[in-house]
Amino acid sequence: MSGAPARITAYPDGPLVVRGEVELVDADGKPLPRRRRTVALCRCGLSSIKPYCDGTHKAAGFRTDDR
Repeated sequence: MSGAPARITAYPDGPLVVRGEVELVDADGKPLPRRRRTVALCRCGLSSIKPYCDGTHKAAGFRTDDR
């Protein structure tokens, strides 16, 4: 990772996109695998690869109020 500060963007009707230097951990504090600099985190709760987004929100019609 580049050492850039983390930036989290909430996309309307979509995931939280995380860019930059940040460690992702599970509920027990164990590091989660991160194979890319930019990752999309699920907000709809329907992803089959949680906490990462797999695009299921589109088919499910997930909507946010953050427009």
